[in-house]
This record gives sequence, C-alpha cells and structure tokens, in this order.
Amino acid sequence: MKLGFSSWGMPNVPVDHIIASLAEMGYDGVELTVTPGYSIELDTLDEAYRKYVVRLLDMHNLELPALAGHRSLVEQDPDRAAESMRRLKGTVDLAVDWARGGTPPCLDTTAGASPDDWEPLRPLLEDRLGELAGYAAERGVVIAIEPHVGTMLDTPPRVVELVDSMGLDNLRVNFDISHFNVMGIDIETSVSALAPLSAHTHVKDERGMAPDHEFLIPGEGEFDYVTYLKAMRRHGYTGFISAEISVMVQRREGYDPIAAAQQTYDVLDAAFREAGIDRG
Repeated sequence: MKLGFSSWGMPNVPVDHIIASLAEMGYDGVELTVTPGYSIELDTLDEAYRKYVVRLLDMHNLELPALAGHRSLVEQDPDRAAESMRRLKGTVDLAVDWARGGTPPCLDTTAGASPDDWEPLRPLLEDRLGELAGYAAERGVVIAIEPHVGTMLDTPPRVVELVDSMGLDNLRVNFDISHFNVMGIDIETSVSALAPLSAHTHVKDERGMAPDHEFLIPGEGEFDYVTYLKAMRRHGYTGFISAEISVMVQRREGYDPIAAAQQTYDVLDAAFREAGIDRG
C-alpha cells in the first residue's frame, strides 16, 4: 500500500504548489480534484496545461492514482444531467491524458440523491453508471463509485449489490471508510466487504454518529488507523490510502491546507509504521 493525499482539501492551492508540497512531505501520490471551484478545474485545462501537470508529477516523482470528478449520477433535470455526464466523460478523457506508464488514474464519483432513493432511483443509477463505465472501458479507465453517508449509496451491502449486479470489469469502488464509521459500522465489516472491490480509498478522522457527526483532520478524532490498515492488508488491498480533508474542516476560520496535509502525513505515516506495513 501507498500513502496519498486528495487535493479536495486544497481548492485554492495552485497545482505546482500542491504537487511540490506533498512530495516534500513524503507522500507517494496525489488525487487531483477537477470539479468546479477548484484551481485545477476540468474546463480550464488546455493541452499545454495538461502536459505541464504530467511534467510536475514526473519532476516530483509523485503518482496519480485517482481523479476526483464528483457529479450526481441521478440528476432529474435533463440539462443538469447532461452537464454531469459531459463533465464525467471529460474527466475520463483527462485521465487518459494523465496516464503514466500506460495506466490512467481511476475516476472517483459519488452517486447522489438520498438513502430513501435507493429503490426508486437504482434503475437510473445503473443506466447512467453503465453509460459512463462503457465510455471509460473503451479508454482503459476504471470508474470508482464512492459510497457516502446521506446518499442513496450509503451502506456496504448496497455497494456490493450494485457492483456485483452490474458485473462490469472497470466498475470498482472508492472506499471512504469514514462514511461507514459515522454510521456505526465497524472496521472489519466495511473492510471485508469493500476492500476486495476497491480501486482507491479515502480516509479522514471523525467524531460522533450521523447525522450529528463531524469529519476531522487525521489525528483529531477517534479513528484507529492501525487497525484499519491491518484489516485492509488482510483483505488483500494493495493500492493507495489517500487522505481527504472534509469541507467541514475547510470551513474553519484560518484553515491551512498545507498544515492539514502535513499533520495528516505525520499521523498516517506513523500508523503505517506501527502496523508494520511497508509503503511500496
């Protein structure tokens, strides 16, 4: 396993500073976020800029395991639905442009909607997810669907049922265990179900139970990273453990994304060491 950081927590930081800072801290990779409102927003990335990002990654020896392109897959308004699909397919194309060593980063996206929408909107989710995954498969890109507390895809059984029923080779999971932790689902239950299906992961810290939970910077809360890492290894996961800083944290007065990334690195690097897991 390797240690990464998502630029989700760095919306206003220029890409050169993101990559250089994370490499200097010791991270092995970065998930770049290309959604609206971010410094690396999809529609602003011309061909020259895309090549520049690859040069930066090569210069700093930083891997790119995933792109965060989160859009709702069950939008009801036709125009907004079309825009979401346009952006998701555009992010697939970006993943191809940013492939290194012949392997594009996976595309992370949530499903959207709410838990009560699971049955009524599941056919629509499967239809649009199938369209996106088909487009991505033609280009060698994996779609990593992210279960998320408060959305229609919110429990391990739903995730397993969706992935298994669709049966697509390039449909995997972006496994953010924090969303299950705040629902009271224990580490072994979520890891045993989802580690075998995961192309990428997120971790963060948390306190309390949904809907009264709070997402935190690693080291501020209650999460047992050592137990989690050992469980991920035991269940066969060998990819990136990528930390994500929640919007809850970003809203704090005086939030410093670089300091948050450094604190996160210190906590997770120590957890890897205590778990006896070599990063590689």
